[in-house]
Amino acid sequence: MTWQQIYDPFGNMFISTALAAIPVVVMLAALGMFHIKAHIAAGIGLFAALLVAVFAYGMPAAMAGRAAMYGGFTGLLPIGWIVLNIIFLQQLAEKNGSFKILQDSLSGITTDRRLQLLLIAFCFGAFFEGAAGFGTPVAVTAGILIGLGFSPLAASGLSLIANTAPVAFGALGTPVITLAKVHGYDLMQVTAMIGRQLPFFSLLVPFWLIWAFAGRRAMLEIWPAILVTGLSFAIPQYLVSNFIGPELVDIIAAIVSMGSLILFLRYWQPKKLWTSPTMRGRDISSHEAKEPTAIVRHSKAELVRAWTPWAILSIFVFVWGLPSFKAYLNGLFAPSFPIEGLHNLIMKGPPVVSTPRPEAAVYTLNLLSATGTGIFLSACAGALVMKYRPIQIVKNYLSTFWLVRYSLLTIVLMLALGTLTRYSGTDTTLGLAFANTGVFYPFFGTLMGWLGVAMTGSDTASNVLFGGMQKVAAEQLGLSPNLMGAANSSGGVMGKMIDAQSIVVASTATRWFNHEGDILRYVFFHSIALASLVGLYVTLQAYVWPFSMMVVR
Repeated sequence: MTWQQIYDPFGNMFISTALAAIPVVVMLAALGMFHIKAHIAAGIGLFAALLVAVFAYGMPAAMAGRAAMYGGFTGLLPIGWIVLNIIFLQQLAEKNGSFKILQDSLSGITTDRRLQLLLIAFCFGAFFEGAAGFGTPVAVTAGILIGLGFSPLAASGLSLIANTAPVAFGALGTPVITLAKVHGYDLMQVTAMIGRQLPFFSLLVPFWLIWAFAGRRAMLEIWPAILVTGLSFAIPQYLVSNFIGPELVDIIAAIVSMGSLILFLRYWQPKKLWTSPTMRGRDISSHEAKEPTAIVRHSKAELVRAWTPWAILSIFVFVWGLPSFKAYLNGLFAPSFPIEGLHNLIMKGPPVVSTPRPEAAVYTLNLLSATGTGIFLSACAGALVMKYRPIQIVKNYLSTFWLVRYSLLTIVLMLALGTLTRYSGTDTTLGLAFANTGVFYPFFGTLMGWLGVAMTGSDTASNVLFGGMQKVAAEQLGLSPNLMGAANSSGGVMGKMIDAQSIVVASTATRWFNHEGDILRYVFFHSIALASLVGLYVTLQAYVWPFSMMVVR
């Protein structure tokens, strides 16, 4: 028996929108205002979502339960699997002492915390976003920053802010490829349009990042290095997206940016070094930070051993992200399980789609091709390089699982909540509230993408959720569908820093457990401010010359 989604169950969009927002508001309030532990806050939010779905939207209770269960499985694989294994590698490196050597080598490039932040959070993080996505860059960069002595809030919050501009082309272009495939956009045209929006923010975000960390005056002290970092990322991002395609945008841009910054720092260093690992005037976790010590020089052999596990990680993550390799592994083992009582039994209807169509619900156990598997194998290889015995590897893995058990539970509950809102139609109600804004639609349509990522934790999921609605609304208003499809993805990247799963990944990587609310409160302003700037820029592209000359029709 099928169930038709209803997007305005009360015949009053104000009431329906208010009810649809309850689960998200409840979860965010529990985290950010009442300081409730993340897994409990996620459970409360999920319970609220079940009540709204069943009693307000009329979703059959059994379907609602299955939708939540389906989301929980998705939380374990791929997200939880990535988190568990990247923390495993980090634990091995810390206990072995090689992580300290890695920190010393990074400090050897520069002892200035602002420049370390540019190199690790922005450049290195962008590489991992391009190669893997799905929480990997935040897990890696936050872990390295906390090891370098950054405070937990700085390591968590700033890694989240840095992981924005690369997200639209993350995981070898998956978000934009999915947008084009699912909703019928021309892949190269919508890729080019995103490539005419994000480079401006790829230039802005490094400045924003350092301002958030050290303040305006300290940012201006290193503006040449920030400019080199931003420009050397933005220019390749534009060129690759407009003339090659979406797959390698982030990887090429990240490598160019990282190389340019390291080369620049060989000839330029700031007159005044910033050595504080905490954020000026606002770091509530400063007492947990470590002041930098004198630079320790290590032999070439020691440096090679320390960096080898991370080089192995980079290679494995890149290879596991290749579509051809994924397809090969999926051909070996990737059983699919349609969720009985849910698969193709929920009908999406207008205005989200032109004609009603069933919503698929198939869980694929693609364990071999999952990015987390590549990370796990790289960690095992790295453990052998670090001279761990097999029994020590097993013991460390079990202790890592115990360390992150509540984080894994939180991710499962968060994904259950996000999946339930998708299948019940409450997220679409929220999207429609943005869509009914007339001439202001370019601004609010961009914020629709931001909302989608904030709710689902994925630019890909947001594009699946709202990409069709963006196309329909743009055509009705006489706007370019490519402009608004791109805006959904470009605006969505700014929601990445406040989505619950990313915050949990950051808190886990820094071992700052039960402080997810602190991280959320810190990054929320940056998220909404940057999303609003993207919305204003898209509005200029829609209506104002010469910005409108950039639009791909």
